Amino acid sequence: MNLNKTDLDFLAQKGISTDQVERQIEDFKKGFPFVDLDSPAIIGNGILRLPEIELDQLAFAFDAIASNSKLTKFVPASGAASRMFKEVFDFIDNPSLDHKIVKTLEQSENFAFSKAIKDNVEENDSKLDYLVAVAKFIVLNSGLNYGNLPKGLISFHKYGKDNRTAFEEHLVEGGIYSNGKGNVSNLHFTVSPEHEDAIKDLIADKKDIYETGLQVSFDISYSQQDSSTDTVAVDMNNEPFREEDGSLLFRPGGHGALIQNLNQIDSDIIFVKNIDNVVPDHLKETTIQYKKALATKLYNTQQNIYTLLEALDSGEIIQELVEKIAFDLGLDLKGKSASELKEILNRPIRVCGMVKNEGEPGGGPFWVKDENGNKSLQIIESAQIDPTDIGQQEILKNSSHFNPVDLICATKDYKGNKFNLLDFVDPKTGFISEKSKNGKELKAMELPGLWNGAMANWLTLFVEVPVITFNPVKTITDLLRETHQGA
Repeated sequence: MNLNKTDLDFLAQKGISTDQVERQIEDFKKGFPFVDLDSPAIIGNGILRLPEIELDQLAFAFDAIASNSKLTKFVPASGAASRMFKEVFDFIDNPSLDHKIVKTLEQSENFAFSKAIKDNVEENDSKLDYLVAVAKFIVLNSGLNYGNLPKGLISFHKYGKDNRTAFEEHLVEGGIYSNGKGNVSNLHFTVSPEHEDAIKDLIADKKDIYETGLQVSFDISYSQQDSSTDTVAVDMNNEPFREEDGSLLFRPGGHGALIQNLNQIDSDIIFVKNIDNVVPDHLKETTIQYKKALATKLYNTQQNIYTLLEALDSGEIIQELVEKIAFDLGLDLKGKSASELKEILNRPIRVCGMVKNEGEPGGGPFWVKDENGNKSLQIIESAQIDPTDIGQQEILKNSSHFNPVDLICATKDYKGNKFNLLDFVDPKTGFISEKSKNGKELKAMELPGLWNGAMANWLTLFVEVPVITFNPVKTITDLLRETHQGA
């Protein structure tokens, strides 16, 4: 790899070492190995289904836990909404009443931002011209500019004459289930630098309203994806891809880069949820109940592990606890020595909600074997599975659930020290994809996904959650779903 002074200065500016680039180029040459699936995680074998009585008990117990804990809601919110409006942009470029987005635009009165459309877009004798005007008003900077904003700044839900953005819905949710010690609700948003000021302005404008309504204090923080997590792009010969001006091309490392942002959070319990997965108030009850129940499940599991690890420090192995922890986490702990138990159990813990698979995209829960034949619960994307292996594809086909990015995490050890989460990443679980830039083919790399390889070496518990807790907005049409109406 030949790097000139300009390249080296550029790397230094991004905080990327030459060793880092060389390792990434080696990964491009070798590729990442496919995972070795043992079986799908299903109810009774890797996924826990909570009986209604236990669900109620766990949810009820959470408030006492929360009152003595620092809680944070961590929301990846830096993605632009451009893909959400892809069809709208296409309609503007190729206007036709046969376009598939027409039915959506015809229902614009049902959007939370319908009043803005009505006040700014004049009725027209030509239906096509009117709908094009509506489309332009929604996405272009001469109107709402939604096509250039992050999803969190888009009005999702209508409340009478008012409406709420996704950021506001996360404030409300957080004020209900992530308010902990001192009645403080901590929220952390990862944001892109070009939108950070607008996001801070919105939240500063609304924060007092929701604090008063919910009788809670918000402590809100922000971070950006570190440029040092960008990955080098290569050409089809695995040589660094260069722009027309000769400079190296780096691309964002994907959501896996956010493990560094998560690593900075100092809290007892951390809720992780995507920015676009929110519902109006009248549908929040189930989500809140399950968030509290899963957090209690996490806490109880953590306390059992803490008790065992403290006993191990005194040379005592509490066999009853070993068996319970092994059962809860699906671990084989038979015959393990005290040092082996400490090595296995002194790790971050996550409880992941799993939804029945009804065709939505998302990683699935599986039992995965490592190179030594040890099995563990992992969230796996289809791209990590060998498409030519009939047996592996059969296991994929038999998967019953998927992960809606519904995670609750505990990132401190039994002595109260924060784990360094970067120590628990599996670097062999990245992704390589083919892209193009200025008409030239290239290969791009994503880091191990935040809830995939970045958490591969965590302790993991999967719990089934109802589909009503998963209501993502991937396209503008999703805002017309029943779960985003009637607020």
